[in-house]
Amino acid sequence: FMYKPGVHNVMKVNGSDFQKCASSNATAVPRTTGNDVIPLVTPGKRWYICTIGEHCSKGMKLVITVSAAEGPSPAPSSATSAATGAEVSALRSCVWKLAAMAAYKMIMA
Repeated sequence: FMYKPGVHNVMKVNGSDFQKCASSNATAVPRTTGNDVIPLVTPGKRWYICTIGEHCSKGMKLVITVSAAEGPSPAPSSATSAATGAEVSALRSCVWKLAAMAAYKMIMA
């Protein structure tokens, strides 16, 4: 998450707290660096809100659904594996860029 420190923050919450724009976890601490990297390695939903002022209630919140990895597919022939790997890498890079831009626009709105 990229945002202006001191103006916004990012706090992970549960689904119920996401709906209420509040954190019921008294020990939770929001991220405040302005450049927070949050690994998404396990399947499931993740909910994040900005806890500053009324930002969350005005829409500064985000839910992310992490899908389970697909099982291994059959190995491609050597002629197509290089092209397929490059295409997947380019697509993955594009998806991450689009997700980052969407999160940035939402946070900076």
